Amino acid sequence: MTEDDDWEQRSATGKPMVPATPRDVVHILVGAFMLIFLFAFAFLGIVAGAWVMTGIAVILGVVVGVDIALAVRRQKERGTGEAG
Repeated sequence: MTEDDDWEQRSATGKPMVPATPRDVVHILVGAFMLIFLFAFAFLGIVAGAWVMTGIAVILGVVVGVDIALAVRRQKERGTGEAG
């Protein structure tokens, strides 16, 4: 381990511990799950020619992507906190 790696804490088993709140973890996991379905709806909308459904899926996908990005940003900004 070098001096650059000192900022990252490790558990007793050697796994990296990242400070996160349960809310941020839920936002990231549920958001990723939602992105899979929104991608599928957008693809089906394109194949079926349902442009309204495709547009709604794309807009919701962008909103979910921004929410995930904000959750990751909040997680990185926390210097201390619970280990998620």
